[in-house]
Amino acid sequence: MDLWFTENHANNIKYSLKVNKTLNVEKTDYQDLAVIETEQYGRILVLDGILQTTEKDEFVYHEMIVHVPLFTHKNPRSVLIVGGGDGGAIKEILKHNSVERIVLAEIDRKVVENAKKYLQNISYGLDNDKVEIMIGDGIKYVNEHKNEFDIVIVDSTDPIGPAVGLFTIDFYKSVYECLKDDGIIVAQTESPFIYGNLINKLSKMFKQIYPITKPYICIIPTYPGSLWTFTMGSKKYDPENIDTNNIPKIDTKYYTPQIHKAAFILPKFVKDIFEEV
Repeated sequence: MDLWFTENHANNIKYSLKVNKTLNVEKTDYQDLAVIETEQYGRILVLDGILQTTEKDEFVYHEMIVHVPLFTHKNPRSVLIVGGGDGGAIKEILKHNSVERIVLAEIDRKVVENAKKYLQNISYGLDNDKVEIMIGDGIKYVNEHKNEFDIVIVDSTDPIGPAVGLFTIDFYKSVYECLKDDGIIVAQTESPFIYGNLINKLSKMFKQIYPITKPYICIIPTYPGSLWTFTMGSKKYDPENIDTNNIPKIDTKYYTPQIHKAAFILPKFVKDIFEEV
């Protein structure tokens, strides 16, 4: 008998993967968690029934949420990740030799524990000496740390459950204060095919706060809608004005200097969503 994991998204979309075996299922203090081994995408992490990351295509998301802001900044030394307990973003940040300190603010300890146990190909950077793991409310952490980080990466789940507060203007204002004078924030901002209204709302928030606001895109096959957006808010550096010839070569599968530039070229309907007043 074939077994399938099915993600029910936005009440009218289903996405299914054939399952080889279930590695763990548990209810944490914050959400339902599962780690499943699939036929096509290897091991996957699922939170509240929504796929978060897969062994096969995680590199697209994590490379784009990390390398675009870190290569935009002139000298990133300190990075805060809000969410991201799977460790994928940390894995990519560690490829930047200038970074001296990485703080992971993850609300759910069980996400970190399961990633370390079942997703070692993604989570191996969590034990690096540069990494500080803070289990607790990322919003509270941001509020308590001012002018401290060069980069803040909001690696959140969808805007439901414990992540709802990460999609508010008060949070993004707090991140502005948490950043240094030339700091950068990047947040994952969902698919324009599914969350167009939310993306438009977030774009307006960013533009109220950050002198430079730039959305960019990539393709993630296992995320609903596949076309994915990130939104960058920068106090000083324009990600489209960097000299790609100065980007050092690092080990990536998706990100390249050319992709860095191309990611900011938006399809018209996506541009319309971000620019609509």
